[in-house]
Amino acid sequence: MANEENLIPYRFNKRSANEARENGSKGGKRSGEVRRQKKTMKESMKMLLSLDLPESNGKERLKQLGIENEDLTVQTGILINQVQKALDGNLDSAKFVRDTSGEYIGAEEEKEEIERYKVSIPAKDIPPAFINIYRDILNRGHLEYWLEGGRGSIKSTFANEVLIDLLENNPKMCAIIIRRYTNTLRDSVYAQTEWTISQFSETFVGLQDNYEFKVSPMEVTKISTGQKIYFRGTDDAGKIKSIKPPKGMYIGIILYEEFDQIQGMNTVRKINQSIVRGGEDFIELYVYNTPPSKQHFVNKEKKIPKKNRLVYLSDYRSAPKEWLGQTFIDEAEHIKETNPKVYENEYLGLETGEGTNVFENLEIREITDEEISHFDRLYRGIDWGWYPDPFAYNNMYFDMARRILYIFDEFHANKMSNEQTWEALVDKGVTSDDLITADSAENKSIGDYKSYGAYIKGAIKGPGSVEYSMKWLSSLNKIVIDPIRCPKTREEFEEYEYEKDKDGNVVTGYPDENNHHIDAVRYALEQIWRKKGQ
Repeated sequence: MANEENLIPYRFNKRSANEARENGSKGGKRSGEVRRQKKTMKESMKMLLSLDLPESNGKERLKQLGIENEDLTVQTGILINQVQKALDGNLDSAKFVRDTSGEYIGAEEEKEEIERYKVSIPAKDIPPAFINIYRDILNRGHLEYWLEGGRGSIKSTFANEVLIDLLENNPKMCAIIIRRYTNTLRDSVYAQTEWTISQFSETFVGLQDNYEFKVSPMEVTKISTGQKIYFRGTDDAGKIKSIKPPKGMYIGIILYEEFDQIQGMNTVRKINQSIVRGGEDFIELYVYNTPPSKQHFVNKEKKIPKKNRLVYLSDYRSAPKEWLGQTFIDEAEHIKETNPKVYENEYLGLETGEGTNVFENLEIREITDEEISHFDRLYRGIDWGWYPDPFAYNNMYFDMARRILYIFDEFHANKMSNEQTWEALVDKGVTSDDLITADSAENKSIGDYKSYGAYIKGAIKGPGSVEYSMKWLSSLNKIVIDPIRCPKTREEFEEYEYEKDKDGNVVTGYPDENNHHIDAVRYALEQIWRKKGQ
């Protein structure tokens, strides 16, 4: 039993050098004996397992399975017995078979994977809708992950789990979680991070004890490595730029929460430029409820093709019901019945507009070459521009019987002379026999085009023409726009909305901005919508 005489502090240990060597020798001999005993036991076990299997009914059954005599060993008998039990539903045997087979099938690869990902999101905690996204993140399929959706889609839970997962498996990485307002951090993303780490601790015992939480400054530190999770608001951008991770580390994980509330993409770019440096491995997570307005910067930005960006939509229907609770489900179903448009935006995460969209009759899809080959009469229009207003040209077909408009070609340019734009249209196949209707406000430009050989005329326009033509376009059964051939046209038609006053009331009339291709379409079709009965 220990007493005070046994407890000798190291700094007061007065043993001689000879005593120390003697004690070390004793310890070394004892350690060697233990290693030899273990080695003997291991070799004996190998010998026993390699013995021939005794004659029995079991041995005959193994022969019937096609196992050769030289393979009929004690080891084979044990393995076959465990496989049979596993097939009968014995979970312990199934685990034994799984673990044992790992020694032979892909053992090295599995070992490397385990070493690389020592901590991963527990399977029970991965929302089913995010399994493929999780794999893509682990494989670094993209840099940016835009997680959009409605209420209850579990996207924030998943993003925070990914953050801890990445932090645990990349010891040089730090992370930053960003919201717009600093005063919202503690009760939202900071609390979410605390909860996420506690959830991991249910599977990985002791993990939570390795994290230190501070609110001044607001940060979380992984004690064993010194890695940091920073929390910042974009209303104090200076504090983001001034972050200096511990020596040898960098901020490799950026998580924007309530991303739709950020001031805009210029703010985001400046923040990212100040953060993304010092490393080669980065992951950016953007989490938001889909804004209803198509003019919102998030909805506009996500449509811009970007190779290293993945936009993923999820909603509450893919989350386990027990995670949300029956009350949440009942409320969602109630809104679905009483206000479908609100339901589509707030619960399904769809862009529904705010009730101010001018064109509710759009169909955005590819218009095939086969379809175009059957268009027997085409209409072309031009809205003149230089800068910042662009030159806008469109080519289209109108199915009068079904009242469907197909817009399948465009040309959009800034700071190009009339001669240059005409040459561009010629390259698109426009000839001197093809009628173009253009904005009559620029007679000189029309004259220039005529001198180049264009068949062009000015639009009649006149009082009330804007209102009438816009109503006519809005009343068509369908306006089909090819988003690949006509990206700018699609953008204008989708985002064109009625204006509101300061009280939120819709203002009568049509905004005269961001409507250049819309005007080109109106001019081209003037000969149709001016006819009586149209």
